[in-house]
Amino acid sequence: MPPDPVPVAGMSVLDRCRATARARAARVVFPEEAEPRVAEAIHALRNGGLCVPVPLSDITEAQVAALVVGRGVAEGVSRRMLARPLIRAAAMVAAGEADAMVAGADAPTRRVIEAAGLAIGLAPGVVLPSSFFLMILPDGREFVFADCAVNAYPDADALEAIALASAASARTLLGRAEVALLSFSTGTSGAGASVDMVAEVARRTGFTGPVQADAALNARVAAKKGLGSGSANVLVFPSLDAGNIGYKLVQELAGAQALGPFLQGFARPVCDLSRGATVADIVAATLVTVAMADGAVM
Repeated sequence: MPPDPVPVAGMSVLDRCRATARARAARVVFPEEAEPRVAEAIHALRNGGLCVPVPLSDITEAQVAALVVGRGVAEGVSRRMLARPLIRAAAMVAAGEADAMVAGADAPTRRVIEAAGLAIGLAPGVVLPSSFFLMILPDGREFVFADCAVNAYPDADALEAIALASAASARTLLGRAEVALLSFSTGTSGAGASVDMVAEVARRTGFTGPVQADAALNARVAAKKGLGSGSANVLVFPSLDAGNIGYKLVQELAGAQALGPFLQGFARPVCDLSRGATVADIVAATLVTVAMADGAVM
């Protein structure tokens, strides 16, 4: 595994993503470009030189080829599929007409994933897509929370894939990845099928777990419970119930900014916006998506 990149001292993750995005001038397609919040975000991104917003195009032969050749879809079916804006936007990315897609202000997560899966497909070696939220607390602490949007009840193989993908995302964005596999049990303090599953993933990956959230985040508690360092910055939840509830609680009670969900595992960058996203959230999510496209953030 390559060493973790070192973030620029004194810069927040969004500052680093902004610098990276400005340097890359990536082409981003927004299939919901007429939605008022998205339109305002596009205006801000263009005027700030943060990306090159690409209008949703008419169907092109390159998009058809991306589905026919790249995904094995019959030509007639491909043309019918491309009549749907989300799939056409994803096909633009697959065809090289755009570098990334940002969607979901109006569309549910399952539709964004469907479009990305049909037109772009998974990266080599990836067994399933997953997601993470970038959580930024008022005191400046930054975390990756996963999976909070896609996989409802992962088995051990799925949880392992989520953990590995989330660690890679954290290394890119935050400069380090200390992963905690969360559970209601720390070590062997509790028992049950979910504890066994998390323990199995911990054995496979070497990540800390099963571990309760306080031990994952508090060095004093970690020392008392005898597991981990208490300095995790990647929290992997055992189910979508736990992950979705967890990130929303931190957002609402702690005032954290929750950016995402960002989709992991696809061959090209795709961001699935929360339907409650503000203009500022859409701008920030676009910056993160662009900055993640080519590896380590500046």
